[in-house]
Amino acid sequence: MPRDEWVEPEQRVEEQFGGVADEGGLRPRSLADFIGQQQLKDRLGIILEAARKRNQAADHLLFAGPPGLGKTTLAGIVATELGSHLHLTSGPAIERAGDLASILTKVEGGDVLFIDEIHRLPRMVEEVLYPAMEDRQIDVMLGKGPAARSIRFELEPFTLVGATTRTGLITGPLRDRFGFSFRLEFYAPEDLEVIVHRTAKILGVEIDEGGAWEIARRGRGTPRIANRLLKRVQDYAEVRGNGVIDHEAAADGLALFGIDERGLDKVDRTLLENLCVHFRGGPVGLSTLAISVAEPTETVEDVVEPFLIQQGLLLRTSRGRMATAAAWQHLGLQPPDGTLGPPPEAPLYK
Repeated sequence: MPRDEWVEPEQRVEEQFGGVADEGGLRPRSLADFIGQQQLKDRLGIILEAARKRNQAADHLLFAGPPGLGKTTLAGIVATELGSHLHLTSGPAIERAGDLASILTKVEGGDVLFIDEIHRLPRMVEEVLYPAMEDRQIDVMLGKGPAARSIRFELEPFTLVGATTRTGLITGPLRDRFGFSFRLEFYAPEDLEVIVHRTAKILGVEIDEGGAWEIARRGRGTPRIANRLLKRVQDYAEVRGNGVIDHEAAADGLALFGIDERGLDKVDRTLLENLCVHFRGGPVGLSTLAISVAEPTETVEDVVEPFLIQQGLLLRTSRGRMATAAAWQHLGLQPPDGTLGPPPEAPLYK
């Protein structure tokens, strides 16, 4: 890039995100500012530092994990650390091979292409992506029938960053073409507390240790949820209190918005109540359980269940979903004899 056209990496990423990914400046822009996921940070830092020293594009990266853990944020950080532009799209948005070709031909040398929900790429598009990732080439068919012809485009070196909430739906050939795959885990309350303090500082919210901890421990191990709860508690503190978020304000505000001591919301509790009361603790099939809470099966499987399982409240078995002893106790019910799972006194986080 010519010297007079140089743009700071952080500004490039912000421009490419278009204000959506930045979320009001809450997203960290460098790896050093990213809180939690220490093993991921160490490994990713080595990969990016090596790419910078070789002055090459980094290997293709795959980030997997439940929603809200920072996959999109990490894509922006990769672009910032490499000093390159970030191009964003998603699997459902790329319907034809021509759509992918249009995107890839606009990618310049060293740029980062981020594909969210990459497991939802159509199979024909995925086949076109293979040579682009390996050989930096893409073949596009023009026309139909006997007059059809193939045109090959040479691509600049680029880094593909894929994000998925369902690793099992990514085909083996696509998964094997990523240089490294990272699995994001739920955050410990201590890390979420740091994130809550950071967000409060950015938003200009006055909060003490007790208030931050109360929000963090009910944040379901997810930064996005913790930040959302902080904003709701901020509203409560300004309307019903003096604007300062302390332990009492946080607890009362979260209770008002239906977030209980374990961080469960109305949908979580309804699912557990149906499982324990109507289905006697299970086993129950996923589709039946989803219908009972009026949610799509994908929402139950990808959003609701992971946290309940991590908290030891739900079990997935070959016969269906089953409630644990901790789930019965959390609802104030007496578990039947032989109930599976950890004892009721199991800790919230391991």
